[in-house]
Amino acid sequence: MHKGTLLVVDDEESVRRLLKEFFESLGFEVVTADGGEDALQKFIPGKFDSVISDLFMPNINGIEFLKKIRQRDAKVMFLMITGYPSLESAVEAMKEGAYDYITKPFTFDDIKIKLERALHARRLEQSLKKINGVMWGLIISIPIWLILGIALGLVWRWI
Repeated sequence: MHKGTLLVVDDEESVRRLLKEFFESLGFEVVTADGGEDALQKFIPGKFDSVISDLFMPNINGIEFLKKIRQRDAKVMFLMITGYPSLESAVEAMKEGAYDYITKPFTFDDIKIKLERALHARRLEQSLKKINGVMWGLIISIPIWLILGIALGLVWRWI
């Protein structure tokens, strides 16, 4: 069963491989990138449900990568991973739109739970938008049907 598509970005090959194997075993499709530049070339808006990225990478760091991803696709869920956690980097990542901040070393259960929460939040947001659309449709259509009913009632009286 396909659970979603992930983009895993980390300059450490061993971390990329472990995350890829783990999430594929859970039913995710996983694309990996060895840094921000590689990931930006592979990123297609709407294709990925979530991006899991390292914070410290050569050339484009995780925060700059996050900003560029947000410009392309504001809906994708973004999880930031770092082996060098700080309050400042956590606040900046969240401020720029990261859903969560994960510190290395992490457990597979921890990252799985955080990803599932992120994807659940995305599904809830999409459901609320659909419900909101239906509500607006009802709000607009009820007066139209009411006006038609009154008009038909008047016509029926004249006959």
